[in-house]
Amino acid sequence: MASLFVFDVQHKVLGPGQTARSRLMIDIPVVPMSKSTSGRKEKEVLDQILGPGRYDARIRPSGVNGTVGRTDGPTVVYINFFLRSISKIDDYKMEYSVQLTFREQWLDERLKFNDFGGRLKYLTLTEANRVWMPDLFFSNEKEGHFHNIIMPNVYIRIFPYGAVLYSIRISLTLSCPMNLKLYPLDRQICSLRMASYGWTTDDLVFLWKEGDPVQVVKNLHLPRFTLEKFLTDYCNSKTNTGEYSCLKVDLLFKREFSYYLIQIYIPCCMLVIVSWVSFWLDQGAVPARVSLGVTTLLTMATQTSGINASLPPVSYTKAIDVWTGVCLTFVFGALLEFALVNYASRSDMHRENMKKQRRQCELEHAASLDATSDLIDTESNATFAMKPLVRHPGDPMSLEKVRQCEIHMQPARPNCCRSWLSKFPTRSKRIDVISRITFPLVFALFNVIYWSTYLFREEAEES
Repeated sequence: MASLFVFDVQHKVLGPGQTARSRLMIDIPVVPMSKSTSGRKEKEVLDQILGPGRYDARIRPSGVNGTVGRTDGPTVVYINFFLRSISKIDDYKMEYSVQLTFREQWLDERLKFNDFGGRLKYLTLTEANRVWMPDLFFSNEKEGHFHNIIMPNVYIRIFPYGAVLYSIRISLTLSCPMNLKLYPLDRQICSLRMASYGWTTDDLVFLWKEGDPVQVVKNLHLPRFTLEKFLTDYCNSKTNTGEYSCLKVDLLFKREFSYYLIQIYIPCCMLVIVSWVSFWLDQGAVPARVSLGVTTLLTMATQTSGINASLPPVSYTKAIDVWTGVCLTFVFGALLEFALVNYASRSDMHRENMKKQRRQCELEHAASLDATSDLIDTESNATFAMKPLVRHPGDPMSLEKVRQCEIHMQPARPNCCRSWLSKFPTRSKRIDVISRITFPLVFALFNVIYWSTYLFREEAEES
């Protein structure tokens, strides 16, 4: 940078009594303000605008009307933040933790200063109590802390025209009420709410900064969720003491289903299928079938309790409760099926024993009758006239009876199910065969109904 300076220079001429005056034009570069000079200027400006008796941080800046005093319009504060990370989303406590760089901007005309021709762009402060600050708080905050390593991560910039920029890095744990009816096929909306604690809307108004009020880090990674989108909105609240300005941003999270498919749904299906193995074991293998049924039942119960341990005890039924409940019912039904088979097997054995005893009694009774008739035939002298059972051809009553007998003795129509079940003579074997087909068909039907119902509900809620 150079400036043009004009000098008048006198030259002596080697002539007697003669002098000459000439005018020179010289370009001399102007040295910019040094660091020491800049530091002195910043100190002077700070002493000028923030010195004792010059600025009162207890009084809010003038409002949009430009007048001084409490009768003017409200002070407008523009908000924006940069979402640096989301460390966790806790389903049990219904909360989530974020780290963000929070920024506030407002205009305080009392802080105007001379920028020395653009050479002093802004002043930087690290003490927030030196200037007036909005009384903003996070209404759904549970815990929070500032970052002080190595130095406090906060600064205040004051610009020549009186604008103030406040930036700070904070970590927050915020409450997030969740609706878990579709868990784990659900989407959750977690909000971040910011409001004024003491100033009403007559004195202080929060607005989202135009353009890009919320920025999210590009490599945001969550273990079991995906941040689909976010929406900014206003949430002013009215109480007995007045109306307070409020801002909110809704973060829409979609739960990653692949984790639950591998850890919950596939193992439950495998346990249910393993419980069906008992249908193919011999009905006499009581220890094997009992141990298989009890083991799968206890494993399924342990799986269910482990799932519920990571979720809050809500009063409604979740999608995962329907799945685990039905799978547990199928496993329990397989165990009850063996109890029914064992009872039918003992009943069949008892029936066979009764038939054998009845057949033996009939044989003994027939033998005794034959012996008695032989004794009567040998000892009796009386003769009996035996009338042959012969049907005469012309007897009409006999023909009618024959037709009726032929009608009633017509063979029944063949039934495929009955003919197939007739291959298994005992009831216990029939129960096992029917269970081999019925259990998989019913479980497949349940899967069709379950997935179609909850996937369609998820799409409906998304739309």
